[in-house]
Parts: sequence; structure tokens; C-alpha cells
Amino acid sequence: MNERSGGSDKEQGLAAALRRFPARSLQIKELSIRDESFRGMCEDFAAAENALAHTDQLPLHVRAERRAEFESLVESLAAEIEQALGAGKGFI
Repeated sequence: MNERSGGSDKEQGLAAALRRFPARSLQIKELSIRDESFRGMCEDFAAAENALAHTDQLPLHVRAERRAEFESLVESLAAEIEQALGAGKGFI
């Protein structure tokens, strides 16, 4: 994402992860500072959420299939983030 769409990819990724896991906000912020891979995961998560939010704009003949794909992607990335947060528990 760029400045016109409401902030950088990094900011959007952090915001998405914080929305999904608000009880782990401190851990998310700290991990995002020191782990580029985690930041990338969060950015991908935000992009998948954004794509899911816009599925209603897709042509009707592909809408349901794309929505299912993006829902699956969002849940998969959320699970990866949660796993990364679990792995980082002892270090924070």
C-alpha cells in the first residue's frame, strides 16, 4: 500500500495484526521491530484482508470462489502470525 491508500505496508500490516490479536499488542509491536519476516507476514495478512473486503466488487461469476480463497488465506496467515507470536514468547 502507498501513502494514498492510508499508510505504508508496514503500518497497514501492524494495524491488521493488532486488530486480529489485540491482547498481544505489545508482543506484536516488539516482534515487528526486530523481525523482518514477521513484518512481511503482517503485511501479507493486511493485503489479504483488504482483498477479502473488496470481493463484493468482483464480477458475480467469480465472487464466491475468490471470497472463499481470500478467507482461507486470511485464516492461514493469522495462524502463521499466531505461531510466530508463540515462538517469540520466551524472547519478549
